[in-house]
Amino acid sequence: MDGFKREKQQWLLKSCFALCLFGVMVVLALGSNRNGQLESVLESGVLKIITRNSPTTYYQDRDQISGFEYELAQAFARHLGVELEVEIADSLDDLITRVETGKVQLAAAGLTITPERLNRVTFGDSYLKVTQQLIYRSGKPAPADLQDLLNSRLVVTEHSSHSQYLRELQQKLLPQLSWIERNDAEVVELVQMVANGEIDYTIVDSNEFQAIDTFFPRVRVAFDLSEQQQLAWAFQKYGDPSLQQEAKRFFQTMREKGQLAQLQERYYGHLNQIDNTGTLTFLKQVDNRLGKYKPTFKKAAEEHDLDWRLVAAIGYQESHWRPRAKSRTGVRGLMMLTRTTAKEVGVKNRLNATQSINGGARYFKKLQKRFDHIAEPDRTWLALAAYNVGLGHVRDAQNITTEQGGNANRWMDVKERLPLLTKKKYYSKTRYGYARGYEPVTYVQNIRRFYDLLVWSDQPEPSYALGNEGEEGVIFTASAGFTTIPPLTSIN
Repeated sequence: MDGFKREKQQWLLKSCFALCLFGVMVVLALGSNRNGQLESVLESGVLKIITRNSPTTYYQDRDQISGFEYELAQAFARHLGVELEVEIADSLDDLITRVETGKVQLAAAGLTITPERLNRVTFGDSYLKVTQQLIYRSGKPAPADLQDLLNSRLVVTEHSSHSQYLRELQQKLLPQLSWIERNDAEVVELVQMVANGEIDYTIVDSNEFQAIDTFFPRVRVAFDLSEQQQLAWAFQKYGDPSLQQEAKRFFQTMREKGQLAQLQERYYGHLNQIDNTGTLTFLKQVDNRLGKYKPTFKKAAEEHDLDWRLVAAIGYQESHWRPRAKSRTGVRGLMMLTRTTAKEVGVKNRLNATQSINGGARYFKKLQKRFDHIAEPDRTWLALAAYNVGLGHVRDAQNITTEQGGNANRWMDVKERLPLLTKKKYYSKTRYGYARGYEPVTYVQNIRRFYDLLVWSDQPEPSYALGNEGEEGVIFTASAGFTTIPPLTSIN
């Protein structure tokens, strides 16, 4: 009987313990729900992200921060009504680790979704597709296939999707493949090394190479290494999913409103506009001609609150910086002003380079003010189109854009309608009639690229030499796996 009582007491104690444990779990679950990641962000008023420095993610542009990933994250922070706090990763492994451990809420860093990364983090909606591309220097034999990678000097970023691809390639197809991984080199450094002939090959995602290929006219894509891969933000794998779910809603809204497409056009829409020959010609004229007129461009731009590199890019597109240039229609001078425009902006001698540059800057500023109600950078792109084809024709294209359900204040939408001004079906119903509507589209895209090149060439050139003291990398071989190596100049 006493034994029965003891068993009953033990059963009651266990039941009470189980009930208490269940209660604690419920309280913790409710507390976790109340303090989920989304609510924590909203309560703190700060969204903490991590990214990396690259042309497509996050970089300093003049006096402001730019980058496709950065602007996406800024838009998400605005969507949440909070401030954005950005950390820059020391390495890709550091970036994944900080997401994995919850030190930041997400990584917006142009990350491809790979099996290895899925073991550590989870990914949100994909917003861009890319391929991995093998990069080499022109003037050297182009690699025909993967076999040409053997016995070559191939360098990639450590812990990147490219290094993961090479491991898989080594295991499945090329066991003798070897390569070097650098934890201190990002995409631009590696492409610079290829351009300088310091290494044979590197691997770059197509969107990143598209953003920088014009700056390296002697570098080429040999071939695509992968099928299309998806880029997405990374979130903590086992964390509360509320923030990731809100990000999904955010991307859906961005797509529905055309904002994602607009941002993609802003960063990628003008790329591949100029071929390598055009780039080399431009850079040659930067050396040979620009220096003579650079002070004038700077002075005129400062007077009209413009970026001198934009004014110079207009001048190059118009005349290749030739002060006596003349078109078949009688437009003349470095900034190619018509007689009417020259008179309007006070230019007496269109062949005088100083007068032409000052007049061109003044005229462009006047056009820009006609689009004051439009946010940048669309205001500038529309003003450039007007500089080329005339304000009236741009207004006609804007009206067509509105009639067709587009946004007349977005260059992305207007540039699709400008070519319609060559078709009687459309121009016959406009105020200003026929126009060679394809020309301003090419004109604007060229100037955007020339501007990029001037920004690039205006920066002090960094050194990415392989033999700098203290630099180390990791070399991967079939037999040894990987070992730490000394400065790369000592590698045979």
